[in-house]
Amino acid sequence: MTIPKKVRLVEVGPRDGLQNEKQPISVADKVRLVDDLSAAGLGYIEVGSFVSPKWVPQMAGSAEVFAGITYRPGVTYAALAPNMKGFEAALEAGVKEVAVFAAASEAFSQKNINCSIAESLERFVPLMDAARANGIRVRGYISCVLGCPYEGEVPAGQVAAIAAQLDAMGCYEVSLGDTIGTGTAGATRQLFEVVGARVPRERLAGHFHDTYGQAVANVHAGLLEGIAVFDSSVAGLGGCPYAKGATGNVATEDLLYLMNGMGIETGIDMDRLVDAGQRICAVLGKENGSRVARALLAKRSR
Repeated sequence: MTIPKKVRLVEVGPRDGLQNEKQPISVADKVRLVDDLSAAGLGYIEVGSFVSPKWVPQMAGSAEVFAGITYRPGVTYAALAPNMKGFEAALEAGVKEVAVFAAASEAFSQKNINCSIAESLERFVPLMDAARANGIRVRGYISCVLGCPYEGEVPAGQVAAIAAQLDAMGCYEVSLGDTIGTGTAGATRQLFEVVGARVPRERLAGHFHDTYGQAVANVHAGLLEGIAVFDSSVAGLGGCPYAKGATGNVATEDLLYLMNGMGIETGIDMDRLVDAGQRICAVLGKENGSRVARALLAKRSR
């Protein structure tokens, strides 16, 4: 398997990163973050989520964020739209790409979205039909692919079956998410081998959390399996609600450092990316979660 020469980093900080923050974040700060990220060269940014503010208060105002950002040519500005109501709101906000999510574990599906895996997939059918009719691209997420907080290990074959269903439904890409960050490089390679037998690898992506400090190693394992798309969050924004005090998404800066070191093209400017992460961390009053960003900032201040 050849390592990809070019990799697309999917920036999930404005959505998956900010949704776990406790304090309110203004629309202006969210807009600034998205604009900073697109200026740094990120070609795909998950801007927000069209879900009930009752469940995810931080994602209230996503329509205003979409209205306020500066659209750069060639950049995809996407939103999470987990159901038909969310999809209609996204459509109204002028969103051109949405993401849907299913879980790889029955227990997680029940506790997170209150239905079985089969029922969650069934709910996507009208959404996929509406997306096709409106020319909207749909990306699929599968959570808990390398472990579940309630069930423990998740069989790779189970993940492959769900990925194949999302692919058949019309998701142009399926992102495999290690939600609790328990995956290791060996398990990651095996997962992509098993899922890759059902869904072409060029239609797969990796989404790794850094709870056990293995996210960068798991991305490297994905690269060895020919995977060329990875989700990440600027400054490592986003905690893991299932592991107290644990870090969440792998930091975009850390993945960019890996890619740069391997001579893999991403089109992202590291200095601008570090500035973007540091600015939102100042707004949130928290330390930057990226090791690379912290190292580069320390170097700058010498």
